[in-house]
Amino acid sequence: MFDSFFNYIFGFLINWNKFIALLIISFILTLITTLIFKFLTDQHLMKTLKEEIKLSQQEAKNHKNNPKKLIEIQKQAMEKNIKLMMHSMKPMLFTFLPIIIVFSWLSKTYTGWPSPIPYLGWIGTYIIFSLILSILLRKLLKVH
Repeated sequence: MFDSFFNYIFGFLINWNKFIALLIISFILTLITTLIFKFLTDQHLMKTLKEEIKLSQQEAKNHKNNPKKLIEIQKQAMEKNIKLMMHSMKPMLFTFLPIIIVFSWLSKTYTGWPSPIPYLGWIGTYIIFSLILSILLRKLLKVH
């Protein structure tokens, strides 16, 4: 259904070099998802929650010999983790369906493609690219 759309947009890349095309497609998708995440979340709240969780972890290390205090600290950290996770769900819902559609097209396009990275195939290559690009883009765009 969407094959002709994606072939029109990315087809010229595939005709060059599939490895380079996959890198560029990974960059575009990672950039889009990073921007959606940045603008659909309260970045200040995300940063604050992550810092509080980190402080709770450090405090838990200091109270590892006091089980009651440790349980209390872990409970507070868990509540903050749940709040952080719930806040992250909105952008994931917005990106999930489009990514599935693009992956369907990628699967058809890259079936039988010999990946230059042995045993990974297109999906493993895409995951490696997107992980590296995600780290770089999050740092560059200051996404928490």
